Amino acid sequence: MREGWSSDDYLILFDKEEIAAATDRYQITQFLPGFEVIGLRGWDDFLVRNSAGQVFCVPTVPLTPKYLERFTPPSRDEVLETDVRFKGKIKWYIHPVVFGGSPQAHENMIWVDHVQHAELVRQWNERYRDLTSAPTRNGE
Repeated sequence: MREGWSSDDYLILFDKEEIAAATDRYQITQFLPGFEVIGLRGWDDFLVRNSAGQVFCVPTVPLTPKYLERFTPPSRDEVLETDVRFKGKIKWYIHPVVFGGSPQAHENMIWVDHVQHAELVRQWNERYRDLTSAPTRNGE
């Protein structure tokens, strides 16, 4: 795993050997069929790759194709600027922004490890999917 600053982006990039395990841990194919996770951008977004090798940025929550945006990752040779303050940590909003949480409120933010992050991502995406796929009163 490589992590650090690339210009204004803090990136966590998984090694080739870590991609399959991370894709499984985050259940990426359940939410984005045909994609694998290759890293994180700024803690709030995943970097995912499709079967054609195209890389996209997508929010960790909600993890839906609707929000895919093309992204050009740094080359394998680019050295990321290490920042010991963030090494091994991922920022998480206790109440995700898509559910009305404030990204500016310090009391809404915690730092978690990769295992905790995967659990939270799965939990909140399942909740999002349940809420957005619920039938309306008219059954539509």
